[in-house]
Amino acid sequence: MPMRPGQRSDAAATILLIDRDPAAARAMAANLSGCLLSEPVIEEARNGRTGADRLRGRDFDIVLMDLSSLDDLAPSTEEAVARLAKIAEGALLIALSGGASVSAAVAAMRAGAHDFLAKPLSGSGFAARIGELAHRHGKARALTIDARPGIKEDFAGFVGASTQMQYVYEQIGRIAPSSAPVFITGESGTGKEVCAEALHSQGPRAGKRFVAVNCAAIPRDLMESELFGAARGAYTGSVEDRKGAAELADGGTLFLDEIGEMDLSLQSKLLRFLQTGALSRVGEADTRQVDVRVICATNRNPMQMITEKRFREDLFYRLHVLPIHLPPLRQRPADILVLAQHFLARFAQEEHKQFAGFSPETADGLIAREWPGNVRQLQNLVRRLVVMFDGGEITAEMVAAADIESRSFAPPPVAEAPAPRRTTVLPMWQQEQRIIEDAILSFNGNIALAAAALELSPSTIYRKRQAWAEMAGRKGVA
Repeated sequence: MPMRPGQRSDAAATILLIDRDPAAARAMAANLSGCLLSEPVIEEARNGRTGADRLRGRDFDIVLMDLSSLDDLAPSTEEAVARLAKIAEGALLIALSGGASVSAAVAAMRAGAHDFLAKPLSGSGFAARIGELAHRHGKARALTIDARPGIKEDFAGFVGASTQMQYVYEQIGRIAPSSAPVFITGESGTGKEVCAEALHSQGPRAGKRFVAVNCAAIPRDLMESELFGAARGAYTGSVEDRKGAAELADGGTLFLDEIGEMDLSLQSKLLRFLQTGALSRVGEADTRQVDVRVICATNRNPMQMITEKRFREDLFYRLHVLPIHLPPLRQRPADILVLAQHFLARFAQEEHKQFAGFSPETADGLIAREWPGNVRQLQNLVRRLVVMFDGGEITAEMVAAADIESRSFAPPPVAEAPAPRRTTVLPMWQQEQRIIEDAILSFNGNIALAAAALELSPSTIYRKRQAWAEMAGRKGVA
């Protein structure tokens, strides 16, 4: 798409890009072609002052502003955004940042931005998000946005239209048709089981059974029979043959949640099952062939578990064929209010109550929170609000009354400072390994992206991983 100034026509949108990086501006302009029916008229500004001058001279439909490029316009980012919002009244104002911090998002939106997007921006997801925002803020006609922008606000049980979730939806769409194992990572409450169910429902096995096993909830001595079944008389009280989860899921999907909690001895049997597709019930010598797609999930760092000898490395690489990482809620602040409104409508209908949404102050407070329990914590809070109150607009006082997690986990007052405790200090190489492997996991195994985030070269990461493997090998021989 050519980057050129020009006169606005009735069929073309006018867009101002404020970004000191010309390459980033060109990439954004190219991506926008995915949701605009006609070629837009685009102007660029390399800093906040130039952007403000351009806004005073003409009307724009969209203003995309990189927050780090506004430091010449005002002492604070929030003040700079507020100045641009005042000048660009009527435009769709979108803040961009490579930091993706919650505080930056809240400050920008409080100052007048319509939304906040984190860099780097995916091509189709970015264009679709602009289209969705234009429709939401009543600017579809002026922008001639395609009526099919491709944005997904909800997808197979998920709710959220952020660029992070658009990427997850795209991954699920690509991975679902395959029969290869999937390894889902993410903090508790991010929707790992929802992701597994989406992979099942969107794939060719959707007509068969989806069987979920929580490896952390089943006692160790019962886990094998739960997974592979048991023959009559295999243990006390076993009066008939019983199928296990793997056999029940034949033709469908077997989901192993919290796979890191599985006992090492059973991990070896699971590895053999994955290699052969054959299983033996407890107390039975015969083998049975089954056809299942295995999806597993964990909220822990698998590389750390391998280092600590709690997870078999060969099993990890057998399972870690198609990885999906679910971002925590704090990294996708644009979805917080969308999720809260979704839960409010759902639970209000269940309880036969009428609510008028969230007050602006309450909405800001929800977006600013860290949400350590992620979507599940937000869902629980909204459910309590609906149960505790009769209706109307949700206020900050109502949220404070229903927010039992914050009160439950508040540390009790103490008269004296606690005595210092000794803590386990890992060797420097192990801490370094944990940091690097966490970064690789965050970028779904992409070492180049992880290296860029850590400000290292990819060759350094490869060299360090080889050294760690050699070190682990020497310890194994010893």
